[in-house]
Amino acid sequence: MYKEIYETIKEFNKIILARHVGPDPDAMSSTMALRDSILLTFKKKEVYVVGSGSSRFTYFGKLDKVDDMKDALLIVLDTPDIRRIDGVNLSDFKKIVKIDHHPFVEKYGDIEHIDDTASSAAELVLELINETPLMMNKQVAEKLYLGIVSDTNRFMFNNSTSKTFRKVSNLIDEYHLEIDKLYEPLYLRPLSEVRFEGYIGLNLKITENGVGYIKLSNDLLEEFHVDSASPGNMINNFNYIEEVLIWIFFTEDIKNENVRVSARSRGPIINETLAHYNGGGHKYASGARIKTIDDANVIIQELDLLCKKYKEGDSFEN
Repeated sequence: MYKEIYETIKEFNKIILARHVGPDPDAMSSTMALRDSILLTFKKKEVYVVGSGSSRFTYFGKLDKVDDMKDALLIVLDTPDIRRIDGVNLSDFKKIVKIDHHPFVEKYGDIEHIDDTASSAAELVLELINETPLMMNKQVAEKLYLGIVSDTNRFMFNNSTSKTFRKVSNLIDEYHLEIDKLYEPLYLRPLSEVRFEGYIGLNLKITENGVGYIKLSNDLLEEFHVDSASPGNMINNFNYIEEVLIWIFFTEDIKNENVRVSARSRGPIINETLAHYNGGGHKYASGARIKTIDDANVIIQELDLLCKKYKEGDSFEN
């Protein structure tokens, strides 16, 4: 499959890279790293990364503005379904390649490489580079390392396999990565976010069966001087709360006229539930978009029932 993707990249002079709306570090790093790798290998190609930006992730590099995408190759990373692709119209492209590590949702690519055992889209890009003549330098290696670190939560999630560790170890050795310096932009944050995280901890509500949740209005975001992406970026920090099996944040997003939903789980499978609300993702790490903050109550009830069944032994991984 990687050889077929590489041959397709060779075929096109103009290549557009896209990822999902509301990008996280894995989405940003995998697209930026693949762009830079292609440009290292084929210096005369036009290769662009598109989509809405995020001020938090500017250290990955600048996004590109493209006026004409007609008849180009589109490579979509880290995005299982069409409605979540950011910044492109699929009908503009001559050919589409999909590279993703989420469970399959729908087919939209002419070539699709899906591996839901991979830790991250960044790990799949690393495999693509390692198994083809695509080139890599230290800057590409750094981006891929950060994508893997982010989507594994510093290798604490069970998507961190022995294969992941071997690849990362080789990356560190070959490119002499300075891990402490790489972590700083990924985890450095303003005092306003630290205080906001404290507010979430103090005001997190817990249902009878172990759903921790909070509803965050735009007024509250403005009070703490944070944006609508901030809660989703800090949700992994609320793991390992004894009384909580599932934790979920509902954040008002005035700019996009919806509510961002970010959820994590320490047991119950949540992506199937959130798929009913314009969302989905991994079994234990998912997101969604809903119309109003009031719509959150139905999701909370469904997840509470899911926790109840899980504790009774009716919903678990075999």
